[in-house]
Amino acid sequence: MGSIPSGYLISKRKGVDIRKVGSGNIGGTNVSRAFGLKWGIAVGILDVLKGLIPAYLALNYLSSSWQIALVAVSPVLGHIFPVWLKFKGGKGVATSAGVLFVILGHKYVLILFLIWILTLLVVRVMSFASLSMASFIPLMLWVSTRSLSYFALGLALSGLIFWAHRENIKRMKNQTEPKFKFKKSQEQSNNQ
Repeated sequence: MGSIPSGYLISKRKGVDIRKVGSGNIGGTNVSRAFGLKWGIAVGILDVLKGLIPAYLALNYLSSSWQIALVAVSPVLGHIFPVWLKFKGGKGVATSAGVLFVILGHKYVLILFLIWILTLLVVRVMSFASLSMASFIPLMLWVSTRSLSYFALGLALSGLIFWAHRENIKRMKNQTEPKFKFKKSQEQSNNQ
């Protein structure tokens, strides 16, 4: 399920290969930059569901927290390394959010979301906001569950997100990472 490339499929439906636009990433941020915020949000929601559904099923049908943790990390791995796109996918943030919503519940996910949104509003760099939020995932899972398996899941999710953002980290060091702007896409501007 994690390998379903939502951003790629939506952009292809619009006649564009999102991998050849902007950052080349198939996630909601790049789709938002290319087609506007509503399409970026649509991709984000689909990517959240890719993590939410398997984690929900695992939590309700498996008894071992280690089994649940393994199932929960799988859609994130699938999102970052989709078999359909030669293992070159998204950053895993939205899919991890879906997993965390199920495992942590809405209160702790709201805290992570607030960290993400406040960082984005202050710094205006999407990747920095995502990495800041990812830094807190293991802590939130430990505080919420006191489970070694879920803490390991948190380390895995955080590590995968950081790994997927390695190029962004280089650009941040060089101060060339683009700022996020809440603006209309080029396509929307042309249609008006």
